[in-house]
Amino acid sequence: MDAHLSYHGFGGKRLHLGVCGSVAAFRAAELIHPWQEAGVGVSATLTRAAREFITPLTFEALGASPVYGGMFTGQAPFEHLEPGQTAHALVLAPASADMLARLAAGRADDMLSCQALAFDGPIVAAPAMNPRMWQNPATQANVAVLRERGVTFVGPESGVVACKDEGPGRFADLRAVYLAGLKALTPQDMEGSTVLVTLGPTREDWDDVRFWTNASTGVMGASLAVAAWLRGAEVHALCGPVNLWLPADSCFHRHDVRSAADMLEKAKELWPCAGIGIFTAAVADFRPEAHGPGKFKKNLAEDGFSLRFLPNQDILRLLSSERKEGQKVVGFAAESAGTADALAHAVRRKLVSKGADMVVGNTVEDGFGRGRNRVFVADIKGREESWPDQPKSDVAWKILSWLRTV
Repeated sequence: MDAHLSYHGFGGKRLHLGVCGSVAAFRAAELIHPWQEAGVGVSATLTRAAREFITPLTFEALGASPVYGGMFTGQAPFEHLEPGQTAHALVLAPASADMLARLAAGRADDMLSCQALAFDGPIVAAPAMNPRMWQNPATQANVAVLRERGVTFVGPESGVVACKDEGPGRFADLRAVYLAGLKALTPQDMEGSTVLVTLGPTREDWDDVRFWTNASTGVMGASLAVAAWLRGAEVHALCGPVNLWLPADSCFHRHDVRSAADMLEKAKELWPCAGIGIFTAAVADFRPEAHGPGKFKKNLAEDGFSLRFLPNQDILRLLSSERKEGQKVVGFAAESAGTADALAHAVRRKLVSKGADMVVGNTVEDGFGRGRNRVFVADIKGREESWPDQPKSDVAWKILSWLRTV
């Protein structure tokens, strides 16, 4: 799983996976490991149709336990009730048109539909079927009924399906299904909050093909944006040029920008509606004075040339100074390698100079280009901590929990 999606704090949670008949059934097996890596216990039920595509042994071998068979074939008389007693969420992936119809009608004539009918926790459905089946009015009516009852839908996506038809019906990206399962297990302690996160580098163009930038991957900011969304916040992720997958959801908004000026303009537009601003982006402090249109030719400077750099505005300091009462600001500080005391001093200095509520600092060596980070944290209440090297996703989760107490 991508580094910015790999959370690990779900020990003690259980999830039940229901697999329906679809060519996509084999892909459901790929969900077990990342959920287990997050600490989630996974059980599974395969419908009779799903067992035509993939065997229960595959899920057992990957660690799902228990893996249920059909009605009246198990060792225990109440296996159709067990997921409702032991699991915290039910994920149907892939969910067939037949299963959606059974759930909408309240039928319970196989093991999985019985388990779903007896399940009173969060239910997630990731449909996969032929586009004509998905678009059929009967299926859409069933989906509307289930949405009204609180079922969360992930996908389907549009594209070419197994039978070569094209349209909506493709099984959703596994990362979206994985995250939907985690979200169903997560206390929504940030519900009602709107969070603005800046992430990644900026690119400052010099001519039509060359630019000034840095090595930021955006993983830290993406981890924070996804974590806030998992915890119920509406998120605006303001992304510099990064190649990171992020959720496509009505409460997760991605805004792609290029330069520091672009980022500032979009951030100023979004900031008045946000309650929390988390500024992780490695914004270029300076930009080269533009050469002008076209590509700079080598023969114009055979003996070399010099560049003049102009300062960019400080997005964190500017937006912090313009915040309304109640808005919280988190800044990040990347410092060159030095002693722990030097990093702590830099964080304390930026806490004051930027007007932030909380500053998270790391060395460039610890933070850039890695999926892990070692940080020093300080806030306006005078609290300070050093956190050991750990996945950035887990650092993000701890930052959000800390911020709730600032």
